[in-house]
Amino acid sequence: MNETVRVRINASNSPNLRVGFLLADGFTLSAMSLFIDALRLAADEGDRSRPIRCEWQILSSRPGPIRSSAGLSIEPTAALIDPKAFDYLVIVGGLLHNRAQMDKPSLLYLERCAEAGVPLVGVCTGSFILARAGLMEGRRCCVSWFHCDDFAAEFPDHDVDADRLFIDDGDRITCAGGGGVADLAAHLIRRHLDTTAAQKSMHILQLRSDRPGTDAQPHAMPAISDDSRVRRAVLLMEQSVSRPMTVDAIALRLKISSRQLERLFRDAVGMSPATIYRQIRLRHARQLLLLTEKSVTDIAVETGFCDAAHFARQFRAHFGEPPRRVRSSQAAVSAPLE
Repeated sequence: MNETVRVRINASNSPNLRVGFLLADGFTLSAMSLFIDALRLAADEGDRSRPIRCEWQILSSRPGPIRSSAGLSIEPTAALIDPKAFDYLVIVGGLLHNRAQMDKPSLLYLERCAEAGVPLVGVCTGSFILARAGLMEGRRCCVSWFHCDDFAAEFPDHDVDADRLFIDDGDRITCAGGGGVADLAAHLIRRHLDTTAAQKSMHILQLRSDRPGTDAQPHAMPAISDDSRVRRAVLLMEQSVSRPMTVDAIALRLKISSRQLERLFRDAVGMSPATIYRQIRLRHARQLLLLTEKSVTDIAVETGFCDAAHFARQFRAHFGEPPRRVRSSQAAVSAPLE
């Protein structure tokens, strides 16, 4: 363990926000780094990175580096110290089906933190770790749309939400991961420090002003059926926006016939799989129009349309206005006041 780091951090003057991080084996590097960077930028003036207003520790039950899902490793800074040293314990998940995500001492430490009243924060697949430890019973749980079916299958009695960025349920906070981790960090910084510190973190990270947890996760298609085959088909569509799969290929992946897949979608939503797939791609295209400066042609290619003209016709038919009007209206809203 790097005891030098711990002494230096604890020497700071009464930080307003103290966060411990417990990393899963195969944790998501971006989830950890986004959270810590937001704290780092809020903790000091300018970009000096001194942990004055915030402090953070990376905890581990044993010495040695912790390997991320990207193959890079992080050295812990402290052992499993007294939970009361922290205002929050953040559990950073990662690979679901690789191996055991946490050892027994770490899971026991989660229970100690819960008993001490320290709020537990599950980010990325950290929600799975909390649920497996029996610490999410009766709680609302936010997971990524990408892993929603995995969570529902493993925890059928839990209240799962894959529409939001994060859910703050008091002493249990769960976050879908991705860019939403920065929004959650800003949410906690605003609570314990102030709005200025939260805005500073987001601006230096070149992110938009932090979004509330109730904001929808990008790309997530609302649940349209209780049939697992329909949900899996929609997930495949979400994962293949730029290079659309054929209905036959999706059916093959699901080990059912194309005719059966068509019938399942007709029964669930009264539409064909191809129609739902087109809607998913158009919704993604609209997000790109609103949130990026990519050209209409580039967006057409990125969302799997053969050319810009075909894309524009489909977009107008679905949304009732052409892509360029959506782009121009967004520009008008975003323009600074004179």
